[in-house]
Amino acid sequence: MLSINITLLPLCVDFDSPGDYFLFIFHILAGVSTVLVASSVACGIINTHALLRQNRFIFMLNTSICDTMTGCGIFYQFLFDVKLGFPSRNGTYYILPSLLGVNIMTFLFAQFDRYVAVCHPFVYGRFVNTSVIICVNVYSWVHVYGQLLVQHMVPLSKAIEIATYSRISLMLIIFTKITMTIKLLIVARFQLLREPPGPERDSKKESLLIIVVVVVFFLLLWGPSMLYTILSSLTGKFFVIKNDAVNPMKLLSRSNALCTPSLYLWASPSLRRAVWKTVWSKICCCKRPNRLVGLQARLL
Repeated sequence: MLSINITLLPLCVDFDSPGDYFLFIFHILAGVSTVLVASSVACGIINTHALLRQNRFIFMLNTSICDTMTGCGIFYQFLFDVKLGFPSRNGTYYILPSLLGVNIMTFLFAQFDRYVAVCHPFVYGRFVNTSVIICVNVYSWVHVYGQLLVQHMVPLSKAIEIATYSRISLMLIIFTKITMTIKLLIVARFQLLREPPGPERDSKKESLLIIVVVVVFFLLLWGPSMLYTILSSLTGKFFVIKNDAVNPMKLLSRSNALCTPSLYLWASPSLRRAVWKTVWSKICCCKRPNRLVGLQARLL
């Protein structure tokens, strides 16, 4: 008789108190909300040719796809007894945490894109087109997950060296992001005021506003987790936390996947119209006939 032993992954809480039920339901709602909002933004951009012709929306599409995957990862990372990072338990071989790297690189490229587009429009119009922006976004995925693949294939000593290099690169990128955010604020405050009012000026102002606000919230939400990772790797000291579901730094950082697409919708009227027209209006229209059929059935 062949017997198969299946080990089920335990849940994140023991359900011994009302707080356990609240935390579990909270994570479910957070995952559903993140997937719905981020995927709606991605679908709205994909199905609207007018947005795809604008380079800034391609960056938004890339981060929204990344945030959708992060939202799907919430159902595993925060509903089960999972602890990513070090020491890892029931981890994902750093596949989920690497989504952070994709977002960081995308935001950095988007900052440089907006700076060149506003400050050097002639150079931007000559050398930067949609194909270049798509290649840059694809590169962010290839770089992050290519490095992760190499890290898993090489010996442990080399993997540690690569991880150290990644942390140093992360600190340099964060410093660059802060510098670029300050420069974009200066550009939005002084340079745009000298341009004549019109649709082009409004579009530049909107694009600068979006990238600045999104990066600021990104640094605020991810800052504690990244700072803890850097300090713990340097000092060798770690907090003992049961799992990621009760880790406040993980909860704060994962909320960025919902915050970023929400900020896109808040700051861009054209994106709101596209998402409503291509996604939510169709869902609402599909629900209305069903209600009418049910009403007719009750009347008959």
